[in-house]
Amino acid sequence: MPTNDLYAKHPGDPHWQVPATGAARFSWEYDEGRDRLLALYQKGKDKQWDGQRRIDWHLEVDPYDPLGTPDEAMSLYGSKYWPKLTDKDKGDLRQHYASWQFSQFLHGEQGAMICAARIVESVPDLDAKFYSATQTMDEARHAEIYGRFLHEKIGMLYPINDNLQSLLGDTLRDSRWDMPYLGMQVLIEGLALAAFGMIRDTTDKPLPKQILAYVMQDEARHVAFGRMALRDYYKQLTDAELREREEFVIEGCYLMRDRLRGVEVLENFGIPKAEAEELSERSEFLQLFRKLLFSRIVPCVKDIGLWGERLQRAYVDMGVLEMGDSNLDLLMAQDEEIAEHLDAERFAVEERERVAEVEEAIDEGQRLIG
Repeated sequence: MPTNDLYAKHPGDPHWQVPATGAARFSWEYDEGRDRLLALYQKGKDKQWDGQRRIDWHLEVDPYDPLGTPDEAMSLYGSKYWPKLTDKDKGDLRQHYASWQFSQFLHGEQGAMICAARIVESVPDLDAKFYSATQTMDEARHAEIYGRFLHEKIGMLYPINDNLQSLLGDTLRDSRWDMPYLGMQVLIEGLALAAFGMIRDTTDKPLPKQILAYVMQDEARHVAFGRMALRDYYKQLTDAELREREEFVIEGCYLMRDRLRGVEVLENFGIPKAEAEELSERSEFLQLFRKLLFSRIVPCVKDIGLWGERLQRAYVDMGVLEMGDSNLDLLMAQDEEIAEHLDAERFAVEERERVAEVEEAIDEGQRLIG
């Protein structure tokens, strides 16, 4: 079925055109590069995988409870509307929330693919171009996987959220070559990683857990790439240039925080926008969720050298300043370990099943002979 027929709300023009600015940069130095970035490039090549094969698409998903979302996690819980909902209404609500979340993941991955391609084009160093080329392929795979999950398992999509679209547009329209790193690798990817991780660690449904674990294994490399490249470059910038980047981060963080309310879902259930926003703001679960979503962004921003007074005040206002002390390397290592552990568990089960099949065939053969 065409995607256009699955949107809960019509997305409008099927194409979004963002005027490109900035220069395409070539490098004629083919033999030099930063060892750590070239090592990351090698890892990017070694870790390529096929989403059609690595993920078990035969696993069933209940579209009306695709993530095992508890009642308390839905913004209507505890409101005057909740007692009026039938079991079917609650199932529909779960489907819409999952569709909204994974649709934003999907649109964000397409944005990441385009930003990675823009980095290949505009970054001056060849080692960074090499790695960005592998990331472009990673993001294409992620978009493919999320698109398939939404089409085949959820049966519904949502248009891109206005605030996510705004941040993507600002990132792509900027002519400075480092801005796709800052907007995508640090802000959007960092936020996505935290959102992926929260769902991965709380869902009891095997298919979304697989998808999120394997995508996060790739994303851990992408954030590491952004940190390496920007940390080196930002050491060379003036105070005024650093302040410009910090202003971009502040605006982007507020946009991303405000994006994560799922107000569009409640509007689809007939709740006026102002009331939907109020219900979302009052949700204790959503307040915690939004705060934890900055667990990957704040330490990364601090690590790359953007930690001015105004930026710190903004993080105090958001209630996330203390996250600057989080161990980002440990979080990324855990993301990789979880994916590898999941693979090991799955392959061990498959191996036991194959051994059982062989033993059963041998026993049957011996019975026939006997």
